[in-house]
Amino acid sequence: MNSFDAYRAQWFGNIRADLLAGLVVALALIPEAIAFSIIAGVDPKVGLYASFSIAVLIAFVGGRPGMISAATAATAVLMVTLVRDHGLQYLLAATVLTGLIQIAMGLLKLGFVMRYVSKSVMTGFVNALAILIFLAQLPELDPRLVNGLTYVLVGASLSIIYLLPYVTKAVPSPLVAILVLTALTLTFGWDVRTVGDMGALPDTLPVFLIPDVPFTLETLFIILPYSMAIAVVGLLESLMTQNLVDELTDTKSDRNQECIGQGIANTATGFIGGMAGCAMIGQSMINVKSGGRGRLSAFTAGAVLLVLVVFLGEWVAQIPMPALVAVMIMVSIGTFSWASIRNLTRHPRSSSAVMIATVVSVVYTHNLAIGVLVGVLLSGIFFASKIAQLFAVTSTLSPDGRVRTYRIIGQLFYGSVEDFAAAFDFREALDKVNIDVSHAHIWDISSVQALDMVVLKFRRAGVGVEIIGMNEASETIVDKLAIHGKPDALDKLMAH
Repeated sequence: MNSFDAYRAQWFGNIRADLLAGLVVALALIPEAIAFSIIAGVDPKVGLYASFSIAVLIAFVGGRPGMISAATAATAVLMVTLVRDHGLQYLLAATVLTGLIQIAMGLLKLGFVMRYVSKSVMTGFVNALAILIFLAQLPELDPRLVNGLTYVLVGASLSIIYLLPYVTKAVPSPLVAILVLTALTLTFGWDVRTVGDMGALPDTLPVFLIPDVPFTLETLFIILPYSMAIAVVGLLESLMTQNLVDELTDTKSDRNQECIGQGIANTATGFIGGMAGCAMIGQSMINVKSGGRGRLSAFTAGAVLLVLVVFLGEWVAQIPMPALVAVMIMVSIGTFSWASIRNLTRHPRSSSAVMIATVVSVVYTHNLAIGVLVGVLLSGIFFASKIAQLFAVTSTLSPDGRVRTYRIIGQLFYGSVEDFAAAFDFREALDKVNIDVSHAHIWDISSVQALDMVVLKFRRAGVGVEIIGMNEASETIVDKLAIHGKPDALDKLMAH
């Protein structure tokens, strides 16, 4: 199958399920987009226009079919200060620049960095998002704000969502729950919060506009820090969600194309009055669990969202929030890796610590980038510690007692140089020392400096030193960085 056939299959290979799943996602996007607009400090239509634009565009240019992108909390929280200090127009300019940065990252093929995110960090990321999704529903369950009927309707919605699939899977159960509760609420006039209570819905189509900001270096310096932060966090959440959808659907997708697609979507969105966004794990899970697999589901979600809020806003405004809260609770429960709790006692302690640290950091800061950074750093520290423990130095003395051969086994790097240096006896009366590195690899400047120090200390004591068995890669870095063969080498090394 050539690339065009594959692309066409991504659009039309799952039409019915994609259309129905997209409809469910569109309904779930409405309160989320409004809430994220409120977080960023802008009018609800900014988030709604963004969700429409990003979802539709990413369907065409994204690298992961079936993944939903729109306005998100992860990016919204980074916009608060910019909007407060400079206003909406600067946010739109920052959105355009965010997209251009993401396009550049995709062209530079920076999607490869995801290979350095461990499974423990991924699990922590997923669990943290599940917790955040659930916590975001709590205001709609606050007894000071809602009546007892709300809890009954949430329970009824959850019952439909989880029990209907045992009867039929022809229609996504979350869609049925939304339709049934909306019909009952309208029929009986029940007093519960609705989508209309979240904020006014737009009543006009978005139009093309250029952000009304001065085109000066001063403007660039104002928006660049925000754009960089939004671009990085947006791609981080998008690529993490992409990995998750890849696993759930047992398919592979193009990370670099996803970076470019996110950039194109955000750049265009800034020109129609929308805020920057990225992939949404919650809505992506709704889509996948409702049967959405292709690009048509994301397109449907965005297109239906626009139709609903602009042309059917009066009806959409009457959807009861308990139905949407139940959908998001289902997403939270389905997203959380319950097996990770059982695995806390089965997996290595370091892996469990990384997962827990990632969860705590994300939930505490509500910043995905910080949480993932903490997890990646801890993973690196634990990995370096494990590799350092596999390092060893043995030695043998020649029969005449004049030559000692030290055999280095393992990885010589910053984490093992202390053990390396401590393995040598510089007071022993010898004529010559052989340092056999045929079973070792020298990785960094720390290990080269440690090797320099050992060689120079022996030479200062009048002992000849020969390094034997060095592989080609180690020899390259040693030849480039080592100084033990240069005049006054010991003085230079001590000066460092």
